[in-house]
Formats: sequence, structure tokens, C-alpha cells
Amino acid sequence: MDNTVNTYDPAELRGGGGGPNKKKFTWKKGLVIFAIILAAIVAIGVAIWYFSGTVSGNDGEKYVSDTGTVDMNSPYIGQLSVEGTISEEDSSSLLSSSTYHHQWLLNRIDDMMADKENKGIILFVNTPGGSVYASDELYLKIKEYQQKTGRPVYSYMASEAASGGYYVSSPCDRIVANRNCWTGSIGVTIGTLYDVTGLLKKLGVKTVTITSGKNKAMGSSAVKMTKQQKRIFQGLVDEAYEQFVGVVADGRNMSTAKVKKLADGRVYTATQAKANGLIDQIATYDEAVADMQSRYKIPDAQVEKIEYDSDQTAIEKLINKVATAISGAKASSSGSSSVSADGGSVSNITYDQIKTLLGENNKFTVTYMSSVIK
Repeated sequence: MDNTVNTYDPAELRGGGGGPNKKKFTWKKGLVIFAIILAAIVAIGVAIWYFSGTVSGNDGEKYVSDTGTVDMNSPYIGQLSVEGTISEEDSSSLLSSSTYHHQWLLNRIDDMMADKENKGIILFVNTPGGSVYASDELYLKIKEYQQKTGRPVYSYMASEAASGGYYVSSPCDRIVANRNCWTGSIGVTIGTLYDVTGLLKKLGVKTVTITSGKNKAMGSSAVKMTKQQKRIFQGLVDEAYEQFVGVVADGRNMSTAKVKKLADGRVYTATQAKANGLIDQIATYDEAVADMQSRYKIPDAQVEKIEYDSDQTAIEKLINKVATAISGAKASSSGSSSVSADGGSVSNITYDQIKTLLGENNKFTVTYMSSVIK
């Protein structure tokens, strides 16, 4: 008679493992499984990217990649968005968060110039402005479109269309603003230049700048600016300002004297802008579209929203968000300290912050940029 008593491990009954033939789940196996899943997601993303190209969305939206073109089969009015900071820099990189795509916009206007089905353009403007160069390039492209096609261009100003935003709107056949829009800010800035020589002296920091000429490092935070250098900077700003005034005078059929009275850099509400002749109408976007269709007798031309498609896969967009989060975490993790020298104290300043400040003031950009951002 067998008196052996069988015992069971409760963990085995629950499927928890522990038996002699049970294989353990190791981190290496987990890594392999993760890699397989990631590869599958990437493969799906690549497939979507490859077959996407140019795709039509709902409500007349047309998403065009940076390599695509606009080519419609029926009469249409093309809507292009001028949003974010106007800049000539490439904004199509993976880590870019910009909503403005300069060369892409110029290319799309070229497409519509060559497309006989195109009957006009509406610029959806929502920007505080940007660089002189990029603003003027877009302005010139709008003028070229008007001169070569004879078709209308409208500017619809949304929340804000200031400085460079007004610059690119100036040549438009009609400017329509939302009633809550801020516009104007007709002027030029080179930004704020800092003189930290007093602070550096208090901290006991000495700097040496080697240049080929006395004005090569002008504007450096570590070197006092001379009167001559200030005049040089002012000359750069003044020339860009005169160009801005000329653009507005030509586009709005005003005298330069009248424009200069308005162009002191201030921001105008839609009502103020209308009273000063800077815009033609305060209305909604739909009313602006209806006005163009009626005024230019193109009732059958429907609006096509032509949007930029970066062709980013879901994985790329996820990486973009993660990279942005990491960048923000790094920026917020820098500490501060108190420094004392010669009996005085400077609180909450780090040497890294001072170095960053000095570095930023070695580059200058003359911009049509509003200091008031809505």
C-alpha cells in the first residue's frame, strides 16, 4: 500500500510557476518581444507614409506634403495659413514645432499660379510677425501671383496679424479681420541688447574679445556700445522701416506721410484698424469667403484648405513629443546660486545663465515682429 502524500504548491495551481518544467520569463525575452512590437509599429508607419502622398480630407481640406503639389479638377479658392513666427528657417525637421513653413508656402503659390482651376487665394493670417527677409519674400510672391494671374488675394486676419503679418497682408486685394483681431505694429526691431559689463565686474569676470575691426563685435553684452555703433544699428532698422512704410503705402493707397503717423509700432484693434484705413472689413471667415465669391463673380469656386503635411509617422510624432518634454525638463532642472564679491551680492544668478545671455547677444535679427503677442 502506497502511503505517499501528494502535495501541491498553491502558486502552481494559480499558474504562478515554480514547477520544475516551468520556464522563467527573463528581461532578455521581454526585450526581444518589445523589439518585435516596435519593429511592427515602425513597419506600419512606413507603409502609411509611403502610400499617403497627397490626401484629401473632409470639408474641402487638402493636405500636401513638402514634395507634393496642388492640382485640382474643379474651380477653387486656395486657402493658405500664415501662422506662427514668419521665418525662412527650415521648419520641416523632426524636432521642429513651428507651424510656419516658408518655402512650402512659396511653392504652393507657384502651384496655384500655374493651375487654371485656381480662382484666388485666401491667406489665413495668425502671426505676430517675423524676419524681414521671409516676410518680404512672401510679400513678393503674393505680388507675383497677382500680376501674373490677375486673380484676387484676400487676407483674413484671425486672432493676430501684427508686424510681418500685416506686411504680407498689405498687397492683398482685400483685408478682412475678425472683430477680436489685433493688427498693425508697423515697425522694425532688432531686439533688446544687454550691457552686462557692470555685472561681470561685480562678479570678478573678465572678458577678452578679439576682432578684426572696432565694430565687428558691436552689440556684445560684454563690451560697452559706442555712439557710432548705436547709429549703425539704427541705420539697419531705419532702412527696413522705410521699406515697410512703402509696402503699406502702396498696398493701401496711402501717402507715406499718413502711413508714418500710424506706423509708430503700436498695435490696433480691428475697429481702430478699420477707422484708420488699415483693413477693409470686420467680418467672419465665412463672410470673407462669400465676399470674394460675390465681388469677383466666382460663386462656383469652393474653398480648398491647403495644409502642410510633414509626412511624419505616428512614431516620429511620438519621438517629437518626447524630445520636447525632455528638453523642457532639462531647462527646468538648472539650479541657481548666490554669488558674493567685493562686499556685494548677486542672488539667483548662475554662471550658466550669464553664459547663455552672452551667447544670445552675439547674434541679431532685424525683424518685423510685434512685441505684443496675443
